[in-house]
Amino acid sequence: MAQTIAKNLPTVETDTKYDVELHKVFKVYNGETAVRGIDLGIRQGEFFSILGPSGCGKTTTLRLIAGFEEPSAGEVLVRGKSMVGVPPYRRPVNTVFQSYALFGHLTVWDNIAFGLRIKQKSKSDIQRLVGEALHLVKMDSFARRYPAQLSGGQQQRIALARALVNQPTVVLLDEPLGALDLKLRKEMQVELSTLHKELGVTFVMVTHDQEEALSLSDRIAVMNEGRVEQIGTPSEIYDFPKTPFVADFIGETNLFEGYVESVDASLIKVTTQQGLSILVKPTAACNGSTSDPVVVSVRPEKIQVTLDAPGSRINCFEGRLIHTMFLGAHVHYVVQLLSGDRVTIMQPSRVNGSVSAEDTLYIHWAAADGLPLLAQPTSH
Repeated sequence: MAQTIAKNLPTVETDTKYDVELHKVFKVYNGETAVRGIDLGIRQGEFFSILGPSGCGKTTTLRLIAGFEEPSAGEVLVRGKSMVGVPPYRRPVNTVFQSYALFGHLTVWDNIAFGLRIKQKSKSDIQRLVGEALHLVKMDSFARRYPAQLSGGQQQRIALARALVNQPTVVLLDEPLGALDLKLRKEMQVELSTLHKELGVTFVMVTHDQEEALSLSDRIAVMNEGRVEQIGTPSEIYDFPKTPFVADFIGETNLFEGYVESVDASLIKVTTQQGLSILVKPTAACNGSTSDPVVVSVRPEKIQVTLDAPGSRINCFEGRLIHTMFLGAHVHYVVQLLSGDRVTIMQPSRVNGSVSAEDTLYIHWAAADGLPLLAQPTSH
């Protein structure tokens, strides 16, 4: 059934490889700039997430694509065609909202058929397409129920079916799983990913949930204060953040602020504000110039903990254990260094089982496991 709906989806000929493009897009509300000069292209058939904290402009960006808002400056294109002045119902996009936005007085079947009737599809087409959409989201037996008779997860499936039945070029997902409990959210993540792969339709999702974005997306745009800080694959965003904000927002990390003390062909020596000397490898984003302000990011899983001083003294610091949290497969440690810095460490549960509160210990990591970042990210 998924293949049938996929065949019906529009295949507009276009010179662009992007389904959605934003060029220098600004949005201003009452003198406050919510979106600041966004440039991005969303490729045909990809699962693209816009990720960021509350108030960063991500939902406004989605609304600009959907047509619920018009840009104050710049241009939004879908399949190479400008959407300036095009109302939402004439755009080849459909939105799935966090609140589901189902019609409470209509049955599941009628909710899904609503858009098709507005488009004046024939009765036979409506019957076929609604049946396919229900089958696609595994809700065939719920056609005659009303939204109030459904669980949150079931309502989300119907909202997805209603969006897909209209055969959009792009499906917009506004915090689609935000109203679900953790277990159901995990299940729906798998279903959403499977659905995307089966259909090959372009999905654009807005979320504040880093794990959700990392697990579902082909690429992610991380937003902060109305700007896009970085666009990349989940592994690029996690392993090679370009700014301190991205490093701190995506997963957990330890950030050490300081300045470049010296540079040679293979290493940068950073002295932190607390007096630690940290060695890191140069990167394309930060190859190091003496006295540059930098932030060194070290992921918790990259740090080793030992009760005895290791042989290598590179990035090795003494401290004491002040907190332990057992998380099943992993243990979360907080270590306070002699410098006063608190460092978060994540290790498999089987490692360091004898470490206990107030123990004196040593933490260390390789120079390649610390990432130098410019303290003042380049403006967009």
